[in-house]
Amino acid sequence: MPDKRPRPPTVRLRRLAAELRKLRAEAELTREDVTERTGINEATLYRIERSRARPQKRTLIALLDIYQANATQRADLLALQSGSNDQGWLRPYHSELPEEYTSYIGFEAEARTVRNYESLFIPGLAQTEPYASEVVRGVLPMASQKEIAQRVQARMERKAVLTKEHPLQLWAIVDEAALRRRVGGRDVMRGQARHLLDLMAEPHVTFQVIPFEKGAHAGMTGSFVHMDFPDADDPELVYLDTPAGDLFLESEAEIRRYKSMFEHLQAVALGPNESADLLTRVAEAKD
Repeated sequence: MPDKRPRPPTVRLRRLAAELRKLRAEAELTREDVTERTGINEATLYRIERSRARPQKRTLIALLDIYQANATQRADLLALQSGSNDQGWLRPYHSELPEEYTSYIGFEAEARTVRNYESLFIPGLAQTEPYASEVVRGVLPMASQKEIAQRVQARMERKAVLTKEHPLQLWAIVDEAALRRRVGGRDVMRGQARHLLDLMAEPHVTFQVIPFEKGAHAGMTGSFVHMDFPDADDPELVYLDTPAGDLFLESEAEIRRYKSMFEHLQAVALGPNESADLLTRVAEAKD
């Protein structure tokens, strides 16, 4: 017999739903208000906003009209609607604070658990402001001071997920190279190491380091983030930050591959206590 289970919402449909919820809130309209003004059934609107239904194009246009969406928002959301049944999502890179980055922030804010492997950087949720400033300045040498400030502010605001009432569960693994590269100089790295030690004292944060002596390992192919969500209807995601743009993966095969890779990295890395010892040495280094 054919499998009649409902297909889980794709990453694009979930983003479309989130953006429509945001636009309605900004317009200060209830679902009842929208139903009264557009004739869209309230139950249908609820399903659209919970990514349980794909809106028809005419329905989406009616919503964008009543929410007074600007031209950029209309183009982006109509594109999401058009491809909402497709798995995977590559958002092209832009030099200014990219809209695709806000999509990542939205998923991160909704996630229950984030598993992040980084080969060259301290994970964004664990960065200090001085470290983040130096990273953005180094990675984007042509960025203006305003663009740098915008990106750093966004990165600092993201950290609220670690201090909310039900905090995000963060499991971060880094290559030792991320600790040894002197981003911003010795004082910046000492402050960063101390901050990581403070974070590791939190029960919802786990931090591990893969030491140089382990040699080649699976993470050397690049950094990635794996997320799962409280709602069982929201499938897990893998996020890759590439030179071409932000890539969201969601197929079962891709999720299995990255989960397996993270488990391998957990086994190769130092345990949390040994990782803390290494961080302490970095924080107390005098040269």
